[in-house]
Amino acid sequence: MAKALDRVLDAVDVETFLLCETRDEGVELGLRLMKELGFDDPDVVFCEQGGPGVRIRLRAYLSRPGSNYPWIGQHQHDVGEAKTGD
Repeated sequence: MAKALDRVLDAVDVETFLLCETRDEGVELGLRLMKELGFDDPDVVFCEQGGPGVRIRLRAYLSRPGSNYPWIGQHQHDVGEAKTGD
């Protein structure tokens, strides 16, 4: 069975609250989190300091516009494809 992540066309977004002293520390922690999750190309989409930390939204690009898309030229089965040959 293929991994669901293999079906993502462009990017994965993660939003969370991180405990930290400053916004800069929150950005650093957020980018480190994305690396720890196995994403090589993360960006910060939103980051706001509030209370004991930051609310941060991060985006990990799997394929940016103009990339060599891994799904081009591959045969993909539709989720609802009918069975044949019964």
